[in-house]
Amino acid sequence: MSRRLFPLIVALLIAAAAAPSALAGGPAMAFGAAEDVVRAPDLVSAKAEMTLFRLAGFSSIRVTSQWLPGQVAPTEAELTVLRNMSAAAQLSGVKVYLSVYPPGSRSTPLTPEAREEFAAYLTVLAQQLPAIDDVIIGNEPNLNRFWLPQFNPDGSNASSPAYLALLARSYDALKAIDPRTRVWGGALAPRGIDRPGTGRDTHSPVKFLRDMGAAYRASGRTLPVMDGLAFHPYADSSGQSPGTPHPRSTTIGLADYPRLIQTLGVAFDGTAQAGSTLPILYDEFGVESRIPAGKAKLYTGAEPATTRPVDEITQGQFYGEALRLAFCQPTVVGILLFHSQDEPALGSWQSGLYYADGTPKTSLYPVRDAMARARGGSIARCEGLALQVSATRARFPSQAELKRGSRSVQFRCSLDCAWELRASSATGGAMRTRLTGYGRAGMPLVASLKGRKLGRGRIILTLITIHPVNPGTPQSRESSPLQLP
Repeated sequence: MSRRLFPLIVALLIAAAAAPSALAGGPAMAFGAAEDVVRAPDLVSAKAEMTLFRLAGFSSIRVTSQWLPGQVAPTEAELTVLRNMSAAAQLSGVKVYLSVYPPGSRSTPLTPEAREEFAAYLTVLAQQLPAIDDVIIGNEPNLNRFWLPQFNPDGSNASSPAYLALLARSYDALKAIDPRTRVWGGALAPRGIDRPGTGRDTHSPVKFLRDMGAAYRASGRTLPVMDGLAFHPYADSSGQSPGTPHPRSTTIGLADYPRLIQTLGVAFDGTAQAGSTLPILYDEFGVESRIPAGKAKLYTGAEPATTRPVDEITQGQFYGEALRLAFCQPTVVGILLFHSQDEPALGSWQSGLYYADGTPKTSLYPVRDAMARARGGSIARCEGLALQVSATRARFPSQAELKRGSRSVQFRCSLDCAWELRASSATGGAMRTRLTGYGRAGMPLVASLKGRKLGRGRIILTLITIHPVNPGTPQSRESSPLQLP
């Protein structure tokens, strides 16, 4: 290959990887959870946890790897754990998002040397874990819990420009290994104070993103820094519905999607970095449930008063509402619950669909069904979303089967479907009978005309499928002409 052509090919691959999904939102989204319990020192344990994860209906997972100052590569123990997790995910058909970040504000990579160490760490991860195509850089850098300083001595934003520098270096390092790797920036918390000297220095996502955009414009960079934005649209507490908007604040929850798009547009539109069209991954959204007395011995500590956990029925309803909201947001490509399984310390998160011992909560079943309806395209009616449903594995009766009395058509629908089976004259086309029904995506379906009057002569069977909630163009399949006995 010509050395002059290679940089051009790399640039084209990067551009293709960064392009927004043609069907963001809707059934093509990633539905999963942020869950580190699958990190295991042996493959058998990792596979067992991944199987439990899959049984809850999840098909995508976010797993973490924490970098410390001075590290230029993960330890061998860390690589072993991540290899086991990645292999278990492949065996279970689970997509992995790998989140890499410093564990706290004392380890914030602020200097060029620290950013190079972080980039070297990412490089080894990318080389050693080739099956992982999505990497999230940082975790809630708008909070003092994970990033300091948040403010400069003059009160201006220190964290946004510093995080942008880390993100840009990480982007370049990962793309050098594989231009198809998707780099996710942000992983932002949904709220912040935007005032220095309060004792809890934080930035709202609106302020953080706008200042990040200003720093990007000032840098003169001609490449993007991220292929998508990771975001944590938590409600103000577990007791608040995810559909609650925040019209008079800089908080961004699930119902504040238009403000998030507007903020991204102000920050980046008109530059080499996509803004209002940037794919969005909600890589954390959690609702804590109260622990019943029979499970109390599994947990330690005390629940913070500000958490306001809900009963399991409400938890299931809130998760279902979150899925419905995200489903109709056009640039959202996935939503991951935080977690699949409870943490045993009550000061942490009891937001899973499983208790700390791996037994299911009552919320598991409605949430699993909600994810199935989302994958089938039926969880919500979305403006402008038109889904085409095809009949797959369609099998019409043969002439010999028809003579033996078979009147059944077997098929599956690519998405949830409303179907109609017509029997029409092969000569004049007049309809002789019709049968209708509904089916869930991927489930075996049988449409039987047994007992229906079909008349004599030759007929054609036509199977028509259309989406029942977000209908696109009807799709049809026809049999060969069949001679009635």
